[in-house]
Amino acid sequence: MENKRPPILIILAMFLIVVGATLAGFFAGRVSAANQTSSFLVMPGATPQVEALPESTNDKSVNELFAPFWQTWRLIHEQYVEQPVDDVQLMRGAIQGMLNALGDEHSSYIDPESLELFQAQITGTEYEGIGAYVDTTREYLTIIAPMMGSPAEKAGLKAGDQVIAIDGEDMTGIDGELVRQKILGPAGSTVRLTIKRPGVEQPFDVEIVRASIKSTNVIGRMEKNNIAYIRLLAFGDENTTRDLREMLKKLLAENPQGLILDLRNNGGGLLNSAIDITSEFIKEGVIAYEVYGDGRKETFEASGKGLATEIPLVVLVNEGSASASEIVAGAIQDLGRGKLVGVTTYGKGSVQVWNDLVNNQGAVRITVARWLTPSGRTIQGTGLIPDVEVPMSEEDYSAGLDPQLEKAIELLSR
Repeated sequence: MENKRPPILIILAMFLIVVGATLAGFFAGRVSAANQTSSFLVMPGATPQVEALPESTNDKSVNELFAPFWQTWRLIHEQYVEQPVDDVQLMRGAIQGMLNALGDEHSSYIDPESLELFQAQITGTEYEGIGAYVDTTREYLTIIAPMMGSPAEKAGLKAGDQVIAIDGEDMTGIDGELVRQKILGPAGSTVRLTIKRPGVEQPFDVEIVRASIKSTNVIGRMEKNNIAYIRLLAFGDENTTRDLREMLKKLLAENPQGLILDLRNNGGGLLNSAIDITSEFIKEGVIAYEVYGDGRKETFEASGKGLATEIPLVVLVNEGSASASEIVAGAIQDLGRGKLVGVTTYGKGSVQVWNDLVNNQGAVRITVARWLTPSGRTIQGTGLIPDVEVPMSEEDYSAGLDPQLEKAIELLSR
């Protein structure tokens, strides 16, 4: 890892379904280029000489350790019924298999096409697709949250929806990444998803017309009772922080009585964006810690340059608030800066390093650390429990009601 700290991506496991694909899930990770010293080309039937690989912990030579692997490679090329085999797919499958063997759902491989489009999404370019954050690590591809104004939201997809079939094809037992790819398609085309929804007895079909989607991360307005409202959809690049500051200036000029920060269905993004955005609401102090396996701890503190460090604050969260959202909400809760309203958050508190692979073959992410809230809490697998719990029922969704927002306005109006 380089000494100069690159941006940290936060997202379970969280991502948009778009043409060409973005990543699936949301995660926490640090983007970096791998320090590669050698590469080699494997020809069918050949056993390569491996160089510049680390020694095995059991003192076997590298060639001896990998002999079964290359034997299998050779046997596939000699015996598999359908020839020629795709060497690139074999290589990518081997990488994914190594990462799967770690037993960590957040360590994974991403192909170069998905990596390119994901990087474009982080910088706010346009996409074509249904516009939803998804989790590929469960039994079925699961919706984390639809994007605001996206075809997925207009079609009524909700957090927790499971995709059990696509265009009538059963997805049982199909890898979540493959399911995600099947949903992709050009703008204007239609995909039929069969949805299994918690609390709904029978699965049902939803037809969605894919569209071009422009990432918009900051939305703001004045609510009733002179309450300012900002919704943050994702933690993107420096443009997100800039847009947030501009929105804060505009709303604070109205002299609002209080401010609502809506992080519901925000699956994460860049950690440095999360730290900068938290700094807009916290005057000073620790925002988060990053703890490594060897005991090292890195501390992230507020910048002291925030625009909204005094105004009464309420943060809206739900089961779709993950990773970077939980860093922001956790700091605000721990430091007593404001109250959390809604339901328990997703619970994503690990940090991944993204490493570019040689020959433009994508990237691998490996879990390297956990992050903690200012008080030392870990939210991995548990999430943040709101100060005021307000659920959203199916009837609320259907009627277009928002009791969580109403409760936030009520608390600030006091």
